[in-house]
Amino acid sequence: MKRSQTLTQSPLLAKNTVLNLIGYGSPLIVAVFSIPMIVDGLGTDRFGILTLAWVLIGYFGLLDLGLGRALTVVVAEKLGKEQTSDIPQTIWTALFAMLLVAITLSMVVLLCSHWMIYDVLIIPVGLKKETCRAFLLLAIFIPIVTVSVGFRGILEAYQRFDLVNIVRIPLGIYSFAAPLAVIPFSVDLQVVILVLCLGRVAAACMQFVFCYKIIPDLFPNFSIEPKKFWMLMRFGSWMTVTNIISPLLVYLDRLFIGALVSITAVAYYATPSEVITKLTLLSGALMSVLFPAISSSFGVDRQRSALLLEQGLKYVFLGTFPIVLLLVGFAPEGLAFWLDDRFLQNSTMVTRILSTGIFFTCLGQIPYAFIQGAGRPDLTGKLHLIELVPYIALVVLGIHWAGIAGAAAIWTFRFIIDTIAMYLIAQKQLGSHRLKTKGKVVAVVLALTAISILALLQPVKWRAVVYFLTMAVFIWAGFRYMVSADEKEFLKKVIRSYQKSGENNSD
Repeated sequence: MKRSQTLTQSPLLAKNTVLNLIGYGSPLIVAVFSIPMIVDGLGTDRFGILTLAWVLIGYFGLLDLGLGRALTVVVAEKLGKEQTSDIPQTIWTALFAMLLVAITLSMVVLLCSHWMIYDVLIIPVGLKKETCRAFLLLAIFIPIVTVSVGFRGILEAYQRFDLVNIVRIPLGIYSFAAPLAVIPFSVDLQVVILVLCLGRVAAACMQFVFCYKIIPDLFPNFSIEPKKFWMLMRFGSWMTVTNIISPLLVYLDRLFIGALVSITAVAYYATPSEVITKLTLLSGALMSVLFPAISSSFGVDRQRSALLLEQGLKYVFLGTFPIVLLLVGFAPEGLAFWLDDRFLQNSTMVTRILSTGIFFTCLGQIPYAFIQGAGRPDLTGKLHLIELVPYIALVVLGIHWAGIAGAAAIWTFRFIIDTIAMYLIAQKQLGSHRLKTKGKVVAVVLALTAISILALLQPVKWRAVVYFLTMAVFIWAGFRYMVSADEKEFLKKVIRSYQKSGENNSD
């Protein structure tokens, strides 16, 4: 069997998706339990600053001129075409370029952090010096964070998501558990961020060891080739636009809330957002698996790529709708149980609006991965360029209009538009293999109707009744109209196997 077929086999993709779900889900469980204790330990203002630090740590990994994503695409294409001899040279060239970019970015952060903290963000005077020192410390670790993205991209190109998640799971847990462990000894943000960054260094070292394990000739073939650099840059240039603008579109709302309202308001907004955005674990798990698979198959088997897109959209819809409906319907009760009355009063509407937005975010990530895996990051980059200025204007108006709820509404509206556009672009790339759209539109409209009804109901008992009735209809309709015959047969085999295992254990 050719490597391109091996790398896109359904069992392998399913296994890797499950591994990613575990990798993304483990930090979510830790976050749910640790965030309330971190808020209590640090205080609302320090926690608001910490959420911005979390954002920046993730954002630094994307500011690599698109070279990390380009590296995944190029290596996956070479594996699919059985052209593996020059993979080590491609890897070293990309890593060297990423390191240079990261060092430049570190210098920019070092120069601009004082201005941002003292003149832009509304931070209590007593915390400004501490915050400035913490962010300067953060800038020093940017090169490690950035280069580690390249290591992960190599592992993903080889579909070694087992190794990816050996690193991802402890690192994700560490990101929330480490501040909690530090708080009894110090609430200084410099100490908290230093501990977080040291965890990133350890993760990068593990990733590099794994890359060497799967590519033994990596060191013997060390070389940096200018021709390969420009080849990577041609793909990565538009990926850079997406990598810079896409996170801005996701997180600019927090920065504007911090500048126009207060850092305390950031905490009321970002705390539910930190958990809600973790719902992208399903779509993110699928997206990172589909991206190299589509890169391997698009040029040689476009019908296979269309099937991957179809399955990705279906699984994300089936997996995220029940959770989003639960969050929207029972946001007040959840916040009261999880945090306290301050968050109940200030974050209920935000939670409901952002939950609706994350539903579209998850759906949009699948065509987004398809477009980039098909080698057209220029299309996603142009779309995000078009969205940026109107979004900034609207989010400022939204904050003036309705505070943090207005910011959440504009954030959700932007993702609805973005998801529709991504789907239409992906359809065009498929050519004659286009997907059927009517059924998907009907499913999304019905889902939004159910979400809206549940949000408007007041008594919790009626919300519970509507939720369980909706889920009963959803399970029936999903199994009848969305699950294929092959998938039904697979589910039956799993159930029979589970029943036999139970019988054997009882004997």
